[in-house]
Amino acid sequence: MTEQSPDPLLNPNRAPTLAGVERAAAKVAALLPQTPLLPLEIDGRTVWCKAECLQPVGAFKIRGAWHRLTDLSARQAAEGVVGVSSGNHAQGVAWAAKRLGIRATIVMPGNAPAMKLAATRKLGAEVVLYDRATESRDAVAAKLLAERGGTLVHAYGDPWVIEGQGSAGIEAKAQMRARGIAGPDKVVACCGGGGLSAGLALALPDAEIVAVEPEGWDDVTRSLAAGEILSVEDMTYPTECDALQTPETWPINFAVLQARGVRGVAVTRSEVRDAMRLVFERLHLVVEPGGAAALAAVLAGKVSLTDATLVTLSGGNVDPLKFAEIITE
Repeated sequence: MTEQSPDPLLNPNRAPTLAGVERAAAKVAALLPQTPLLPLEIDGRTVWCKAECLQPVGAFKIRGAWHRLTDLSARQAAEGVVGVSSGNHAQGVAWAAKRLGIRATIVMPGNAPAMKLAATRKLGAEVVLYDRATESRDAVAAKLLAERGGTLVHAYGDPWVIEGQGSAGIEAKAQMRARGIAGPDKVVACCGGGGLSAGLALALPDAEIVAVEPEGWDDVTRSLAAGEILSVEDMTYPTECDALQTPETWPINFAVLQARGVRGVAVTRSEVRDAMRLVFERLHLVVEPGGAAALAAVLAGKVSLTDATLVTLSGGNVDPLKFAEIITE
Protein backbone atom coordinates (compact mmCIF):
# COMPACT_ATOMS: atom_id res chain seq x y z
CA MET A 1 0.00 0.00 0.00
CA THR A 2 1.16 3.54 -0.64
CA GLU A 3 1.39 6.28 1.97
CA GLN A 4 -2.04 6.88 3.42
CA SER A 5 -3.95 10.13 3.34
CA PRO A 6 -3.30 12.71 6.06
CA ASP A 7 -7.07 13.09 6.26
CA PRO A 8 -9.10 10.81 8.55
CA LEU A 9 -9.53 7.58 6.64
CA LEU A 10 -13.02 7.02 7.99
CA ASN A 11 -14.32 10.44 6.95
CA PRO A 12 -15.77 10.14 3.44
CA ASN A 13 -17.41 13.55 3.91
CA ARG A 14 -14.17 15.51 3.97
CA ALA A 15 -13.78 18.13 1.26
CA PRO A 16 -11.54 17.25 -1.70
CA THR A 17 -8.57 19.60 -2.12
CA LEU A 18 -5.96 20.68 -4.64
CA ALA A 19 -3.31 19.13 -2.39
CA GLY A 20 -5.25 15.87 -2.58
CA VAL A 21 -5.38 16.11 -6.38
CA GLU A 22 -1.63 16.65 -6.50
CA ARG A 23 -1.03 13.67 -4.23
CA ALA A 24 -3.30 11.54 -6.40
CA ALA A 25 -1.41 12.69 -9.49
CA ALA A 26 1.86 11.54 -7.95
CA LYS A 27 0.35 8.13 -7.23
CA VAL A 28 -0.99 7.77 -10.77
CA ALA A 29 2.31 8.91 -12.29
CA ALA A 30 4.13 6.20 -10.34
CA LEU A 31 1.69 3.58 -11.62
CA LEU A 32 0.73 4.41 -15.20
CA PRO A 33 2.20 6.14 -18.26
CA GLN A 34 0.65 9.46 -19.20
CA THR A 35 -2.25 9.31 -21.62
CA PRO A 36 -1.56 11.23 -24.85
CA LEU A 37 -2.55 14.87 -25.32
CA LEU A 38 -3.50 15.03 -28.99
CA PRO A 39 -3.93 18.16 -31.11
CA LEU A 40 -7.10 18.48 -33.16
CA GLU A 41 -7.84 21.42 -35.44
CA ILE A 42 -11.39 22.71 -35.27
CA ASP A 43 -12.52 25.87 -37.06
CA GLY A 44 -8.94 27.09 -37.42
CA ARG A 45 -8.03 26.54 -33.78
CA THR A 46 -6.15 23.68 -32.18
CA VAL A 47 -7.81 22.00 -29.22
CA TRP A 48 -6.01 19.48 -27.06
CA CYS A 49 -7.69 16.13 -26.55
CA LYS A 50 -6.78 14.12 -23.45
CA ALA A 51 -7.06 10.50 -24.58
CA GLU A 52 -8.25 8.83 -21.38
CA CYS A 53 -9.81 6.15 -23.57
CA LEU A 54 -6.30 4.66 -23.68
CA GLN A 55 -6.12 3.89 -19.95
CA PRO A 56 -5.73 0.18 -19.03
CA VAL A 57 -9.47 0.00 -18.27
CA GLY A 58 -10.41 2.20 -21.22
CA ALA A 59 -11.43 5.21 -19.13
CA PHE A 60 -10.20 7.87 -16.70
CA LYS A 61 -11.98 6.12 -13.82
CA ILE A 62 -8.85 4.16 -12.96
CA ARG A 63 -7.44 7.38 -11.46
CA GLY A 64 -10.03 7.88 -8.75
CA ALA A 65 -10.30 4.19 -7.98
CA TRP A 66 -6.56 3.86 -7.44
CA HIS A 67 -6.36 6.94 -5.21
CA ARG A 68 -9.29 5.69 -3.10
CA LEU A 69 -8.25 2.09 -2.68
CA THR A 70 -4.61 2.85 -1.90
CA ASP A 71 -5.78 5.05 0.97
CA LEU A 72 -7.79 2.33 2.69
CA SER A 73 -6.59 1.26 6.10
CA ALA A 74 -5.54 -2.37 6.54
CA ARG A 75 -8.87 -3.09 8.25
CA GLN A 76 -10.86 -1.41 5.51
CA ALA A 77 -8.94 -3.28 2.81
CA ALA A 78 -9.64 -6.58 4.56
CA GLU A 79 -13.39 -5.83 4.60
CA GLY A 80 -13.53 -5.09 0.87
CA VAL A 81 -15.20 -2.36 -1.14
CA VAL A 82 -18.57 -1.78 -2.80
CA GLY A 83 -18.82 0.44 -5.88
CA VAL A 84 -21.69 1.81 -7.93
CA SER A 85 -21.13 2.24 -11.64
CA SER A 86 -22.53 2.24 -15.16
CA GLY A 87 -19.41 0.37 -16.21
CA ASN A 88 -16.23 2.44 -16.39
CA HIS A 89 -15.86 3.12 -12.66
CA ALA A 90 -16.68 -0.56 -12.17
CA GLN A 91 -13.63 -1.54 -14.18
CA GLY A 92 -11.44 1.04 -12.46
CA VAL A 93 -12.37 -0.26 -9.01
CA ALA A 94 -12.07 -3.89 -10.11
CA TRP A 95 -8.64 -3.25 -11.65
CA ALA A 96 -7.32 -1.50 -8.54
CA ALA A 97 -8.86 -4.09 -6.22
CA LYS A 98 -7.31 -6.97 -8.13
CA ARG A 99 -3.88 -5.34 -8.05
CA LEU A 100 -4.17 -4.65 -4.31
CA GLY A 101 -5.77 -7.97 -3.35
CA ILE A 102 -9.03 -6.38 -2.17
CA ARG A 103 -12.48 -7.95 -2.57
CA ALA A 104 -14.72 -5.77 -4.76
CA THR A 105 -18.46 -5.82 -5.34
CA ILE A 106 -19.91 -3.51 -7.97
CA VAL A 107 -23.57 -2.49 -8.31
CA MET A 108 -24.25 -2.11 -12.04
CA PRO A 109 -27.39 -1.57 -14.15
CA GLY A 110 -28.75 -4.65 -15.83
CA ASN A 111 -28.75 -2.82 -19.18
CA ALA A 112 -25.07 -1.82 -19.01
CA PRO A 113 -23.12 -2.64 -22.18
CA ALA A 114 -22.22 -6.32 -22.30
CA MET A 115 -18.52 -5.59 -22.70
CA LYS A 116 -18.48 -3.48 -19.51
CA LEU A 117 -20.21 -6.20 -17.50
CA ALA A 118 -17.89 -8.88 -18.88
CA ALA A 119 -14.74 -6.83 -18.33
CA THR A 120 -15.68 -6.07 -14.71
CA ARG A 121 -16.28 -9.74 -13.96
CA LYS A 122 -13.08 -10.75 -15.75
CA LEU A 123 -11.13 -8.48 -13.40
CA GLY A 124 -12.45 -10.52 -10.49
CA ALA A 125 -15.19 -8.28 -9.11
CA GLU A 126 -18.61 -9.54 -8.09
CA VAL A 127 -21.34 -7.76 -10.06
CA VAL A 128 -24.76 -7.09 -8.49
CA LEU A 129 -27.33 -5.95 -11.05
CA TYR A 130 -30.16 -3.46 -10.53
CA ASP A 131 -32.89 -1.90 -12.67
CA ARG A 132 -31.82 1.63 -13.61
CA ALA A 133 -35.42 2.79 -14.15
CA THR A 134 -37.01 1.44 -10.96
CA GLU A 135 -34.25 0.94 -8.38
CA SER A 136 -31.70 3.19 -6.66
CA ARG A 137 -28.17 1.91 -7.05
CA ASP A 138 -27.18 3.82 -3.90
CA ALA A 139 -29.89 2.00 -1.95
CA VAL A 140 -28.71 -1.35 -3.30
CA ALA A 141 -25.13 -0.51 -2.33
CA ALA A 142 -26.20 0.63 1.15
CA LYS A 143 -28.00 -2.69 1.70
CA LEU A 144 -24.91 -4.64 0.66
CA LEU A 145 -22.71 -2.61 3.00
CA ALA A 146 -25.14 -3.15 5.88
CA GLU A 147 -25.13 -6.91 5.26
CA ARG A 148 -21.46 -7.45 4.47
CA GLY A 149 -19.52 -4.47 5.74
CA GLY A 150 -16.89 -2.75 3.64
CA THR A 151 -16.19 0.70 2.24
CA LEU A 152 -18.30 2.49 -0.35
CA VAL A 153 -16.33 3.68 -3.37
CA HIS A 154 -18.85 5.93 -5.04
CA ALA A 155 -18.46 6.73 -8.72
CA TYR A 156 -18.35 10.49 -8.12
CA GLY A 157 -19.59 11.43 -4.62
CA ASP A 158 -16.30 10.66 -2.89
CA PRO A 159 -13.43 13.05 -2.09
CA TRP A 160 -10.71 10.59 -3.06
CA VAL A 161 -12.43 9.75 -6.33
CA ILE A 162 -12.82 13.45 -7.17
CA GLU A 163 -9.15 14.09 -6.40
CA GLY A 164 -8.07 11.10 -8.43
CA GLN A 165 -10.02 12.19 -11.49
CA GLY A 166 -8.47 15.65 -11.17
CA SER A 167 -5.05 14.11 -11.68
CA ALA A 168 -5.83 14.15 -15.41
CA GLY A 169 -5.74 17.94 -15.22
CA ILE A 170 -2.36 18.00 -13.47
CA GLU A 171 -1.01 15.71 -16.16
CA ALA A 172 -2.50 17.73 -19.05
CA LYS A 173 -1.15 21.01 -17.69
CA ALA A 174 2.37 19.58 -17.57
CA GLN A 175 1.99 18.21 -21.10
CA MET A 176 0.89 21.62 -22.38
CA ARG A 177 3.74 23.33 -20.60
CA ALA A 178 6.18 20.92 -22.26
CA ARG A 179 4.85 22.18 -25.60
CA GLY A 180 5.25 25.81 -24.59
CA ILE A 181 1.51 26.37 -24.08
CA ALA A 182 0.28 28.31 -21.07
CA GLY A 183 -2.85 26.49 -20.09
CA PRO A 184 -5.28 24.99 -20.19
CA ASP A 185 -7.40 28.09 -19.77
CA LYS A 186 -10.62 26.26 -20.70
CA VAL A 187 -11.59 22.65 -20.02
CA VAL A 188 -14.50 20.88 -21.69
CA ALA A 189 -15.28 17.71 -19.76
CA CYS A 190 -17.69 14.82 -20.19
CA CYS A 191 -20.02 14.82 -17.19
CA GLY A 192 -22.19 12.22 -15.52
CA GLY A 193 -22.27 12.83 -11.78
CA GLY A 194 -19.62 15.53 -11.89
CA GLY A 195 -16.62 13.75 -10.37
CA LEU A 196 -14.32 14.48 -13.30
CA SER A 197 -15.54 18.07 -13.67
CA ALA A 198 -15.08 18.72 -9.95
CA GLY A 199 -11.62 17.16 -9.94
CA LEU A 200 -10.53 19.23 -12.94
CA ALA A 201 -11.96 22.36 -11.30
CA LEU A 202 -9.71 21.73 -8.30
CA ALA A 203 -6.69 20.76 -10.39
CA LEU A 204 -6.90 23.78 -12.68
CA PRO A 205 -8.15 26.68 -10.54
CA ASP A 206 -7.48 29.31 -13.22
CA ALA A 207 -9.31 27.52 -16.04
CA GLU A 208 -12.93 27.86 -17.10
CA ILE A 209 -14.67 24.49 -16.73
CA VAL A 210 -17.58 23.39 -18.94
CA ALA A 211 -19.41 20.17 -18.02
CA VAL A 212 -21.10 18.36 -20.92
CA GLU A 213 -24.00 15.96 -20.50
CA PRO A 214 -26.30 14.08 -22.89
CA GLU A 215 -29.78 15.50 -23.44
CA GLY A 216 -32.33 14.09 -21.04
CA TRP A 217 -29.59 13.38 -18.51
CA ASP A 218 -28.48 17.00 -18.02
CA ASP A 219 -29.25 17.20 -14.32
CA VAL A 220 -25.90 18.81 -13.45
CA THR A 221 -26.46 21.48 -16.10
CA ARG A 222 -29.92 22.21 -14.75
CA SER A 223 -28.71 22.10 -11.15
CA LEU A 224 -25.95 24.63 -11.78
CA ALA A 225 -28.42 26.94 -13.49
CA ALA A 226 -30.97 26.59 -10.66
CA GLY A 227 -28.49 26.83 -7.81
CA GLU A 228 -29.71 23.59 -6.24
CA ILE A 229 -29.36 19.87 -6.90
CA LEU A 230 -32.01 18.58 -9.29
CA SER A 231 -32.59 14.98 -10.37
CA VAL A 232 -32.97 13.53 -13.84
CA GLU A 233 -36.61 14.06 -14.77
CA ASP A 234 -37.13 10.85 -16.77
CA MET A 235 -34.97 7.87 -15.84
CA THR A 236 -36.15 6.04 -18.97
CA TYR A 237 -35.04 8.79 -21.37
CA PRO A 238 -33.11 7.00 -24.15
CA THR A 239 -29.42 7.78 -24.58
CA GLU A 240 -26.38 5.99 -25.95
CA CYS A 241 -24.18 7.75 -23.36
CA ASP A 242 -24.54 5.01 -20.74
CA ALA A 243 -21.39 6.21 -18.96
CA LEU A 244 -23.10 9.53 -18.21
CA GLN A 245 -26.46 8.20 -16.96
CA THR A 246 -26.43 9.32 -13.34
CA PRO A 247 -29.65 10.20 -11.47
CA GLU A 248 -28.27 13.29 -9.72
CA THR A 249 -25.03 14.80 -8.51
CA TRP A 250 -23.99 14.73 -4.85
CA PRO A 251 -23.43 17.74 -2.56
CA ILE A 252 -19.67 17.13 -2.43
CA ASN A 253 -19.42 17.50 -6.21
CA PHE A 254 -21.95 20.28 -6.46
CA ALA A 255 -20.13 22.41 -3.87
CA VAL A 256 -16.93 22.33 -5.92
CA LEU A 257 -18.71 23.02 -9.20
CA GLN A 258 -20.69 25.93 -7.74
CA ALA A 259 -17.66 27.48 -6.05
CA ARG A 260 -15.77 27.48 -9.35
CA GLY A 261 -18.62 28.83 -11.46
CA VAL A 262 -18.77 25.74 -13.66
CA ARG A 263 -21.49 25.79 -16.31
CA GLY A 264 -23.07 22.88 -18.14
CA VAL A 265 -24.31 22.21 -21.66
CA ALA A 266 -26.22 19.31 -23.18
CA VAL A 267 -25.55 17.48 -26.44
CA THR A 268 -27.78 15.42 -28.70
CA ARG A 269 -27.43 11.85 -29.89
CA SER A 270 -26.47 12.96 -33.40
CA GLU A 271 -23.88 15.42 -32.10
CA VAL A 272 -22.26 12.67 -30.03
CA ARG A 273 -22.20 10.32 -33.00
CA ASP A 274 -20.58 13.02 -35.16
CA ALA A 275 -17.84 13.41 -32.55
CA MET A 276 -17.22 9.67 -32.38
CA ARG A 277 -16.80 9.49 -36.15
CA LEU A 278 -14.45 12.48 -36.22
CA VAL A 279 -12.24 11.02 -33.50
CA PHE A 280 -12.03 7.74 -35.37
CA GLU A 281 -11.28 9.41 -38.71
CA ARG A 282 -8.79 12.05 -37.55
CA LEU A 283 -7.28 10.73 -34.31
CA HIS A 284 -7.69 7.03 -35.13
CA LEU A 285 -9.16 6.32 -31.71
CA VAL A 286 -12.24 4.51 -30.47
CA VAL A 287 -14.34 6.54 -28.04
CA GLU A 288 -17.65 5.51 -26.55
CA PRO A 289 -20.67 7.84 -26.74
CA GLY A 290 -20.19 9.14 -23.20
CA GLY A 291 -16.50 9.66 -23.85
CA ALA A 292 -17.24 11.81 -26.91
CA ALA A 293 -19.75 14.18 -25.28
CA ALA A 294 -17.26 16.96 -24.54
CA LEU A 295 -15.94 17.05 -28.09
CA ALA A 296 -19.53 16.88 -29.36
CA ALA A 297 -20.26 20.18 -27.61
CA VAL A 298 -17.20 21.77 -29.19
CA LEU A 299 -18.02 20.54 -32.70
CA ALA A 300 -21.63 21.72 -32.35
CA GLY A 301 -20.46 25.23 -31.49
CA LYS A 302 -21.92 25.07 -27.98
CA VAL A 303 -18.57 25.95 -26.40
CA SER A 304 -16.30 28.75 -27.63
CA LEU A 305 -12.63 27.90 -28.08
CA THR A 306 -9.38 29.44 -26.93
CA ASP A 307 -5.80 28.70 -27.96
CA ALA A 308 -5.41 26.46 -24.91
CA THR A 309 -8.65 24.48 -24.69
CA LEU A 310 -8.51 21.01 -23.16
CA VAL A 311 -11.14 18.44 -24.17
CA THR A 312 -11.58 15.10 -22.44
CA LEU A 313 -11.99 11.90 -24.44
CA SER A 314 -12.99 10.18 -21.25
CA GLY A 315 -13.70 6.60 -22.28
CA GLY A 316 -13.56 4.06 -25.08
CA ASN A 317 -15.60 1.13 -23.79
CA VAL A 318 -18.22 0.62 -26.48
CA ASP A 319 -19.64 -2.65 -27.76
CA PRO A 320 -18.05 -3.40 -31.18
CA LEU A 321 -21.33 -3.75 -33.06
CA LYS A 322 -22.61 -0.45 -31.66
CA PHE A 323 -19.39 1.30 -32.65
CA ALA A 324 -19.50 -0.17 -36.16
CA GLU A 325 -23.10 0.99 -36.53
CA ILE A 326 -22.20 4.54 -35.50
CA ILE A 327 -19.10 5.07 -37.60
CA THR A 328 -20.73 3.64 -40.74
CA GLU A 329 -23.95 5.63 -40.33
